[in-house]
Amino acid sequence: MNTPFHGLPQGTDRIVYVRQVAVADLPDEVREQIVGLETIYSVHGADGRQLALVADRNLAFHLAREHDFAPMSVH
Repeated sequence: MNTPFHGLPQGTDRIVYVRQVAVADLPDEVREQIVGLETIYSVHGADGRQLALVADRNLAFHLAREHDFAPMSVH
């Protein structure tokens, strides 16, 4: 079952996970920079490391693809 699928980058190091985050759950210094939003989206590497925080889901997916990552939603 090692058939490559050419629609996605190969290997788990090219997958990122996108999840919704409540602004209220973020540290104070981050919350101070976010005005007018109740939720944002976090982009995480396969190792769990946070790579980015962005305003909306579409931007998160676009950012991932622009950097040759395959974004996956996490609920």
